[in-house]
Amino acid sequence: MENSISITIPPQDLQAVKDMLATIQGILEPYLIALTPEDRRRLLKMGDGSEPFVAKVMDYAVTDPQFLPPFVPLAEMNKDWEAVSGLLPIFRTVQQLQSNLSDTVMLTGSEAFEASLSYYNSVKMAARMNVPNAKTIYEDLSKRWEAQGRRKTQPEAEL
Repeated sequence: MENSISITIPPQDLQAVKDMLATIQGILEPYLIALTPEDRRRLLKMGDGSEPFVAKVMDYAVTDPQFLPPFVPLAEMNKDWEAVSGLLPIFRTVQQLQSNLSDTVMLTGSEAFEASLSYYNSVKMAARMNVPNAKTIYEDLSKRWEAQGRRKTQPEAEL
């Protein structure tokens, strides 16, 4: 069993992060919205390649407003551009943080689960050999697998 990660995060650091996230959430909450999956599907998406295009259009719309369609208010267009320009750097930072956090949670969870399965298998073998206390522990831990039923090919821990 390989141990790829071994970290101890002080509780005060975790609490400080939670507090900071609550502050960030509180600051941004009045400005953020939640879209339905259908809304997300229907919207035009401004990807990285479109960002410079929109920036140029914003410049032209200000210097040459005669080409602006009457149904496109420049003030609203500018508000949207300023909002996306301000939020994108924050979004990118949060994406990087989320990716690293996800990877760390996945790896630490995997290692904890793998070690737990090893313990479970050890207890299971001990219970078969009637080692004191093993049967009680095995019966308690085996509840995790009850609802799954038997598969044709099961991992070692589930046999």
